[in-house]
Parts: sequence; C-alpha cells; structure tokens
Amino acid sequence: MAQQAEVNGVSSNIKDFDSLDKSIQELIEAAVQARKRAYCPYSNFAVGAAIRATSGEIFTGCNIENGSIGLSLCAERGAIAKAVSEGHRAFAEIAIVAYQENSFTSPCGMCRQVLSEFTPIDMPVYLAKPAPSRVLCTSVCGLLPHRFIPDFKLPENLNFKDV
Repeated sequence: MAQQAEVNGVSSNIKDFDSLDKSIQELIEAAVQARKRAYCPYSNFAVGAAIRATSGEIFTGCNIENGSIGLSLCAERGAIAKAVSEGHRAFAEIAIVAYQENSFTSPCGMCRQVLSEFTPIDMPVYLAKPAPSRVLCTSVCGLLPHRFIPDFKLPENLNFKDV
C-alpha cells in the first residue's frame, strides 16, 4: 500500500516494506546491516547506506565520525566511494537507513550533491528505519531538484573498470 505524503515540503510516496520488490528489500536490508557497523561515538546517530551498481552489485557504507567533525564520513559517500574504488560509476538505486522517531532521515547536502554527480537524476532513493515497516520512496531529483552542474563537460564514459 502506498500513501502520498509531504516530507519537508516535498511530495513523496511512503510504501509498506513488504509491498516492495524483493530486490529493493535486499538493498534496504544491506543498509540495515551496514548501519550496525557505524562508528558514531560523538553523535550516537548511526546511518547505513547501500547503493546498487547497474551491474547488480551492492556496495555499503556507514557513517564514520571523527573528533574533528569535518573529517567525518557519511554513509552515502562511503558507499559511493567503495563502489567507485572498485571501478563502478553507474548506479541504479540507493537505500539509506537511520533512526529518527518522527521522520525519515534523508542525506545531507554534501551527499545529495555527490549522488547527483554519480547517479541519474531520476534514480530511486529509499529512506527507511532500522526495522523497516514503511519506506519513503523518492529520487535524487526529489532530494536535490536544483543541483549544481559544472560548466565544463564531463567525459562521456566515466566507467574505468577495464583500465
């Protein structure tokens, strides 16, 4: 069952976890597991992310905090960095899992911009809690409708896996 909801001024679909395709459930579960490995001694706010490359492979990340807060790494950027370091530059969907009592946790501004650089603007984004019963379904564009796009043209093929 899907319900239309406005979250932080953006219209989104909230769906029951059990109604999602098994592949999406698998992606969310990978993010749940990644969240368990978060290193967050300062905020105690654990986040897990799982991004699926177009090859079908799933790459996970968790937030890693540092006493010098600016050096901390978000789960989403960690997952993307892991995938890119393995030669992947084309992505199909991402799941982000964190716990807030009354809302879903969406990526910070830096993560939104990084997502917009490495993913299609309409790529699905799934936001869930650690015990996912409901999932907020949106897209990269839903998160960052007016993204920064550099003036220069990026190379057509950013996939250097065969190099």
